[in-house]
Amino acid sequence: MKQEYTITVFTENKIGLLSRVVSVFTRRHINIESITSSDSSISGIYKFTIAIIETEEMVRKVSAQLDKQIDIIKSFYHLNEHIIYQEIALYKVPSAIFMGGDKTEEIIRKHNARILSIEPEYIVIEKTGHFRETQALLEELKSIGEVYEFVRSGRVAISKRMEQLNTYLNSMIEEEELL
Repeated sequence: MKQEYTITVFTENKIGLLSRVVSVFTRRHINIESITSSDSSISGIYKFTIAIIETEEMVRKVSAQLDKQIDIIKSFYHLNEHIIYQEIALYKVPSAIFMGGDKTEEIIRKHNARILSIEPEYIVIEKTGHFRETQALLEELKSIGEVYEFVRSGRVAISKRMEQLNTYLNSMIEEEELL
């Protein structure tokens, strides 16, 4: 059964690594729902966060394939209930939609969004949340008027368990000491 998984990939920061990571998914015909990268909590190690919808068997295979890549330290996969995650969305709407009463303000408050910028022609609104929450605000804004621009980031996530990479690295050091 296909489910939503978040794969975290810890790597060195090397040119061409993103292409190699993506090619692992492409070769298996897996669509990437979102992908982000950033520094990790360990200096010099970077983290890709990749959201996909796939079977657990396929996710295991992809994770194993990623682990075989040069410059990839380790990958982990999680179901949504095992992580804390968010996305950010920005909405550019005409300033005029605020002139017709309190409806727009009520929508923004209802969705716990905030106004980032007010310009004569448009207003930029920010919403942080899960996909369905940012999408719901988009649909409501569309229902009361035009949305000039919309953009949503990829998923950022952390595991509910303690940092898995630290545990993995410590076990590798212990193995080397035993040899």
